[in-house]
Amino acid sequence: MEFITQGFVKAVFLLIHLDPATFSAISATLKVSTIAMALSLAAGLPAGFALGYFNFPGKRHIKTLVDTLLALPTVSVGLIIYAVISSQGPLGDLNLLFTLTGIAMGQTLLALPIVIAITAATVENIDSDLKLTLVSLGAARHHILRTCLWEVRYGILAGAVTAYGRVLTEVGISMMVGGNIKYHTRTITTAIALETNKGMFADGMALGMVLIAIAFCVNICLSFLRKQ
Repeated sequence: MEFITQGFVKAVFLLIHLDPATFSAISATLKVSTIAMALSLAAGLPAGFALGYFNFPGKRHIKTLVDTLLALPTVSVGLIIYAVISSQGPLGDLNLLFTLTGIAMGQTLLALPIVIAITAATVENIDSDLKLTLVSLGAARHHILRTCLWEVRYGILAGAVTAYGRVLTEVGISMMVGGNIKYHTRTITTAIALETNKGMFADGMALGMVLIAIAFCVNICLSFLRKQ
């Protein structure tokens, strides 16, 4: 128990004194997760809304595919992105391997099915009477879409938070695509794994505390938005 207490005290010391290695990992994590979420939301929200709102041939098969991708292992995503951006891959000339951009690509692929699936499921649960009422009142098509989207805003926010949590805590993609390079592509999760294996428990605990704090902040923001 004593080593846990000592680790906690040292972790606080590292955070208070702005330890460069610790804050480099925090900065890298926030950068890649923000980029990944921006891209996955930009592509996933329209796709999820269309999948849940409209009826079209092959819809059931697409939903099955998206639901299957929800369980996609992070190491599999890392392997796919590694193959695509490595020197022998189709995007090898862009030199994206062992960069934050490469990690962000992998995390986007990881978050996208979550955003699409939860958005589609939320939109499908819209009260059918709402659509009929809007149509009977002569509402334009864009007004109907906007109203329906507003009605399911909390479900969409919950989906975004779920996707962000998956992105924030993944290890496989960051390790395989980023290479865990100190002061460059080392993220919070890869740093925790590395430092703990090296016996640097305090460093891992400091980053773990930050990771938990970020998760709390995200959920507090969600709770605040739900009250609006």
